[in-house]
Amino acid sequence: MYQSVLSDTRFHDLLLEFDRELAENARNAGCGKCRGVLHSARYWRKPRGRTCCVGPDHDRRFSFCCARDGCRSRTTPASLRFLARKVYLATIVVLVSMMQHGVTEGRLERLNESVRVDRRTVLRWLQWWRNAFTATAFWRNARASFSPVEQGRLPATLFERFHGEAVERLIALLRFISPITGGKAHAF
Repeated sequence: MYQSVLSDTRFHDLLLEFDRELAENARNAGCGKCRGVLHSARYWRKPRGRTCCVGPDHDRRFSFCCARDGCRSRTTPASLRFLARKVYLATIVVLVSMMQHGVTEGRLERLNESVRVDRRTVLRWLQWWRNAFTATAFWRNARASFSPVEQGRLPATLFERFHGEAVERLIALLRFISPITGGKAHAF
């Protein structure tokens, strides 16, 4: 599954469209502090892990800045492409972390070669899923919907709870964790 998803430009285009919708909703809501008008303040990211060629829009993070003098607060909407400040794409963080459960060493090694992720980075991601993620208010509120959850198998155990084909389940998982990818509900 991972190779076809990572190399499918349509999948990445779909995630960009979802992010555009999330950004438009955030912009329409106005500034979270003063309800002022939000102006675009997108910024470049250098995401790691993408194995296909996509346009430059895929490397820009949607963000907004309040237009009202004295406020100028930044609003960064949720994202299905970026996992807060992590440099790897959210898809990579989820897929590689899931593969730590039930995948042969050879397959994991090939994936690591194709997305160029170091084993120590993968171990940090696993620690993030097991410790930082599970300590968030977001997860404490949401975990009852997924009970019982094997904390040591996150995110695989979440992926298994969603329905549909593998890509649909992956998108559902990315949508689920999107509240912690930007804005005020950071998990870090």
